Amino acid sequence: MKAFVLERYGKRSALVPTEMPQPALRDDEVLIEVHAASVNVLDSKIRDGEFKLILPYRLPLVLGHDVAGVVIKTGPHVRLFKPGDEVYARVDDFRIGTFAQFVPVKETSLALKPRDLSMEEAASIPLVGLTAWQALVERAGLKRGQKVFIQAGSGGVGTFAIQLAKHLGATVATTTGTSNVALVKGLGADVVIDYKKQDFDGILRDYDVVLNSQDGDTLKKSVGVLKRGGQVISISGPPDPEFGKTIGAPGFVRLIMRLLSSGIRRKAAGQGKRFSFLFMKADGGQLQEITRLIDAGAIRPVIDRVFPFESTNEALEYVKSGRAKGKVVIKVKQAR
Repeated sequence: MKAFVLERYGKRSALVPTEMPQPALRDDEVLIEVHAASVNVLDSKIRDGEFKLILPYRLPLVLGHDVAGVVIKTGPHVRLFKPGDEVYARVDDFRIGTFAQFVPVKETSLALKPRDLSMEEAASIPLVGLTAWQALVERAGLKRGQKVFIQAGSGGVGTFAIQLAKHLGATVATTTGTSNVALVKGLGADVVIDYKKQDFDGILRDYDVVLNSQDGDTLKKSVGVLKRGGQVISISGPPDPEFGKTIGAPGFVRLIMRLLSSGIRRKAAGQGKRFSFLFMKADGGQLQEITRLIDAGAIRPVIDRVFPFESTNEALEYVKSGRAKGKVVIKVKQAR
């Protein structure tokens, strides 16, 4: 099969187009013919070597976390899916590899594709959808009438999280650039702050939840917009001790995580607020819940560009540039 392979870590490292064997299938997995795969910031960070401590992959490595495609084979323990099913997933850590023509996926990480979405639209959903779900539903328990501040509303996670928060009945504030104000308002944002003209920490007050996806300075300011008892959930770091425990990190790595997050944890606790780091996980059951929302029309995908498979490196660089509105997708299987 054709695949794009990372041979060495580095910000200037291009993925190499390679012919390689079809991946072996485990008993609890299905083999998917990849029709489309989306590109995430996580892919560029792994390529650059930023996650070597918490995701110690062995090279060479096929990148790619999101997939939409067709089941062509199932392992002997698989019961819920069969060849011919149109499916989508965020594949599991250490089994990534959707920048390829075929990828194995655990049955428990898989869901049937939303019926009215194209393969490209479906591929844009899993990682950002599960991130928003695990932050707002699973961890924050966001309720009707609460207020949530979702940073970078025009990005991949932001465009999904705004729609999910509105579906849950929350009041949503977000930040974006001047050219994207109409986009985030159209997704349901109630308060839109143009970060080129305004500082959010001078405007927002008494919020219940912040979904942080930006840098350390923005994270510190975000604590100040929370009401007492509120929580900031960060998907951009720093990792906290609880995360280290969850992934079973070695002792020295857990110590590093404790030190990296100690400042923001103390700042939040000192104001009667909470900080936690979220690194989303694959979950087919949650993806089924997301499918129901999409099929009901509560959430729609937002796609910036679709790149052909041979332009995978260009797609990765475009995502890293931070200019994308919504998601960037790679079309792997061309129509015949």
